[in-house]
Amino acid sequence: MDLQDRIIASFHSSIDNQATASEVLPPLLEHASIVMVNCLINDGKILCCGNGGSAALSQHFASEMLNRYYKDRPSLPAMALSTDSSTLTAIANTASFNEVFSKQVRALGQPGDLLLVITSSCKSNNVVQAVQAAHERNMTVIALTGGDGGDVASLLSSDDIEIRAPAEHPSRIQEIHLLAMHCLCEQIDYQLFGAMEED
Repeated sequence: MDLQDRIIASFHSSIDNQATASEVLPPLLEHASIVMVNCLINDGKILCCGNGGSAALSQHFASEMLNRYYKDRPSLPAMALSTDSSTLTAIANTASFNEVFSKQVRALGQPGDLLLVITSSCKSNNVVQAVQAAHERNMTVIALTGGDGGDVASLLSSDDIEIRAPAEHPSRIQEIHLLAMHCLCEQIDYQLFGAMEED
């Protein structure tokens, strides 16, 4: 297989996984968007976390909430827990890297807030502990996962929502997570502010 064939194969793999996701994820995304909207209209906020590429996605989501998705509209309260390097390194240095998100959830999260966790491995200890901390704070958890859901899925309660990408490879999972996240952004904006055309 030459280089272009490998590239084409990646496109086809992604398309196939996205097509499968389009068959199974819409009801979960609809439900999650409604839960997020209810959180926001009741003066709650959304805390987001993940590692590596998932950290980037959590920051992307928070920026779409705080700024805008389609058109200018009021800012929505969301915070990515992976952005403050001083906080992250302080916790990792004096406590444990496993606690870099959970300590922030315990300090910043309030009952009625929501935690969005994004994970392709579904077993990172710091994400697992963040879910546990959210439950301690009476927060709902929405988890973007993949594969078999791993340790994160096993911790979710009946009030939580798992949006599991139907894929195994981390790259394919993250591609589905990006589209799922954009669907959530669009649905939140639509429910709160009505239909808006893209620029």
